[in-house]
Amino acid sequence: GTTRKSRIIDVVYNASNNELVRTKTLVKNAIVTIDATPFRQWYESHYALPLGRKKGTKLPEGDADILSKKRSKKVEKKYKARQRLAKVEALLEEQFQSSRVLACISSRPGQCGRADGYLLEGKELEFYNRKIKAKKGK
Repeated sequence: GTTRKSRIIDVVYNASNNELVRTKTLVKNAIVTIDATPFRQWYESHYALPLGRKKGTKLPEGDADILSKKRSKKVEKKYKARQRLAKVEALLEEQFQSSRVLACISSRPGQCGRADGYLLEGKELEFYNRKIKAKKGK
């Protein structure tokens, strides 16, 4: 995995207490939405592939440079090898399109003065997506 600093946008789910969601309290294991831009920038520079971009839309100047830059044969080969491992699951890709990603806080923010966490993926992401949808449906 890769670590990036990112903005927390909102608290969307907390298994222990709904009140903590309403008051947007950051606690351990809270599910939050964060800004996906730093992760997208890392992915695009690491794999030289677009992530969460709509097909056929024009890229901003700086981003287009990264993806279509002229590279030496050796570097080209390195990127080709990386791109074989560059698959991102559909649910995660969907989130990158809206530029918001679900994450879980793994540190205790009040104690240590910072909120560390990890992006949700796979079964965990499916699970919390279902929970959040169910809550919105109420």
